[in-house]
Amino acid sequence: MTPRRQRMVLIGLVVAGVAVSAALALQAFRENVLFFFSPTEIAAGNAPVERGFRLGGMVADGSVARTEGSLTIDFVVTDYAHSIPVSYTGVLPDLFGEGQGVVARGQLNEDGSFTAEEILAKHDENYMPPEVAEALERGRAAGTQ
Repeated sequence: MTPRRQRMVLIGLVVAGVAVSAALALQAFRENVLFFFSPTEIAAGNAPVERGFRLGGMVADGSVARTEGSLTIDFVVTDYAHSIPVSYTGVLPDLFGEGQGVVARGQLNEDGSFTAEEILAKHDENYMPPEVAEALERGRAAGTQ
């Protein structure tokens, strides 16, 4: 092989390697991205059933029910326009409670309920995740109309 042909083969292999690396990185990113949905967006059918996502809103007053003798807790997340029942098994954050903002990571079930794998609660009285605040404002606006 001539030196020119060797350089062309080397350049072709480098370009192919970069393309394969980029494709693998994009595929990994696509599989690991978690989208945020409010109860209103879920009720409208915008949330995926086949993959996980984040659900955010407020824990509805009077909705928290603990299963006796286990770590399972059922509650309702609302954006004041729509509500989604949530089930979670595990230790809850200290700041979790009724009337508090919450973000749950998990998956939507066929019956419209949500099974959470992780629960995140706001860390002080002044902070709320931007997605939750926006969803609550949209929900309040829709609920008053």
